[in-house]
Amino acid sequence: MNLFADIRSLVLDAVAALGRDGRLPADLPTESVTVEPPRDPGHGDMATNAAMVLARPSGLAPRDLAALLAERLSADPRIASAEPAGPGFLNLRLAPAVWQDTVRAVLTDPDYGRSDQGAGRRVNVEFVSANPTGPMHVGHARNAVFGDALASLLAFAGWEVTREYYVNDGGAQVDVLARSAYERYREAHGHRPDIAEGLYPGDYLVPVGEALKDRFGDSLLDRPESEWLPLVRDFATEAMLATIRDDLAALGVRMDVYSSEKALYGTGRIEDAIERLRSLGLIYEGVLEPPKGKLPEDWEPREQTLFRSTAHGDDVDRPVKKSDGSWTYFAPDIAYHFDKTQRGYDLLIDVFGADHGGYVKRIKAIVSALTGGRVPIEIKLIQLVKLMENGEVVKMSKRRGTFVTLRDVVEEVGADVARFTMLTRKNDAPLDFDFAKVREQSKDNPVFYVQYAHARASSVLRRAAEGGIDTAAPALAAADLSRLEHEAELRVARRLAEWPRLVEIAARGLEPHRIAFFLYDLASDFHALWNRGNDDPALRFVQDGDPATTQAKIALVRAVSVVIASGLGILGVTPAQEMR
Repeated sequence: MNLFADIRSLVLDAVAALGRDGRLPADLPTESVTVEPPRDPGHGDMATNAAMVLARPSGLAPRDLAALLAERLSADPRIASAEPAGPGFLNLRLAPAVWQDTVRAVLTDPDYGRSDQGAGRRVNVEFVSANPTGPMHVGHARNAVFGDALASLLAFAGWEVTREYYVNDGGAQVDVLARSAYERYREAHGHRPDIAEGLYPGDYLVPVGEALKDRFGDSLLDRPESEWLPLVRDFATEAMLATIRDDLAALGVRMDVYSSEKALYGTGRIEDAIERLRSLGLIYEGVLEPPKGKLPEDWEPREQTLFRSTAHGDDVDRPVKKSDGSWTYFAPDIAYHFDKTQRGYDLLIDVFGADHGGYVKRIKAIVSALTGGRVPIEIKLIQLVKLMENGEVVKMSKRRGTFVTLRDVVEEVGADVARFTMLTRKNDAPLDFDFAKVREQSKDNPVFYVQYAHARASSVLRRAAEGGIDTAAPALAAADLSRLEHEAELRVARRLAEWPRLVEIAARGLEPHRIAFFLYDLASDFHALWNRGNDDPALRFVQDGDPATTQAKIALVRAVSVVIASGLGILGVTPAQEMR
């Protein structure tokens, strides 16, 4: 059930009926007709722009057309009133029975809120993709939470979703990792490690050095770098990947696919991708214009193999092969995205850190060129996280020396709190993560406020069951819900009715933060109803001596708990049954 879609269908039926009656032209273009909540709730429950968008093709003034529609819509029992407003909007108030039926729909439809928007189409969401050179930091945590919640949201909206991690294990950074790990291996044998500038100094590599010792003994100590480097590189990379998987699991994130950059080299896959672009006339030999601004001292004009990415919206063409014949860092990106386009996805989504904003146009150019624009790609940028403690910036990890890790945050506040907090801002807005505030038990802490609403609802349901009320969904759905007539109760029901529409909007915009915002608003309405019950006995959920009214009120409570749990499920947060 999607009440907004149902009322839109009612409006379109009214337009069609007026056409059949000869009061409007037949077959008016109705694609742009919307039904939405009005900006001012005082104007009604819903508003439609039908009269405004259909005025010109109908030959009527918007207000006159709105009056015609109002007359027709008012005959439907679901419409309590239909009033033209402003330049031609039509404000609708719905009968209380509509909102009461929404509560019943939540209790009877196990898929309430789900959408068929995706229609089973396939989407690949690639996120995190941190270099396997150390533990993930708090910025990776936000990327992981966003990507995972986005994947869950799209699945809820009818997409078939693949979560993917691209392992950057083919570049120079893994050689640096190997040299850093080798020093910890030497340290495990009693030697003083030589952590030269440019190596990774974190003590997270100490266990890797110990593990290398267990695996290889002292056999690598006297061998030249050319011999030990590939062995240590593979060992250390796998160790870091295991750490990354464990960190993601601690945050509740599990990938479907791990793709290796290293697997692209020496297999012909990079060559195949470049040849595909060459066959399209998009690879050429040329010299790039000098970079803008002050020239680097080592810059010189030289002929390179270039991808004509400007033909697909990029600012400049991109080199794919250096003058010495080796591949640029961009070449495996082409091959990787070529691979993804070959797997039959209908949509690709890449989630990047804000520092990769310069990659957006070139990655879009790759996919556009390789698919002829048939497969869209969306790239979402994740802004920085600033960790705070009592208003002070947290700069250092207590145990790992230079940065706050994902695991530090999870161990400090828990995965549920970390995840919800990471989704209280839109992905492209900076986020202040204040440890003191996320521990605060107040309305100003969205995590607590939403969880407290679910815990309160669970408490009411437990007490009602202990009092002999049948709190199973089928029994509550059969209750006389017309007894939910107070405005505070209907306000909660109205919010529940927005859930299916909100899911579609969030999925269409790739905006999982909207789910967190909605849950906060629903919790606010529920807490307000609870608090009013403290002053008005008629609003209390359990009405002594009136089991029929009690059951109706408990039905509303269960509906709230169902939708909060559904929304938290998308965010990857476990609903609280009680608060301590």
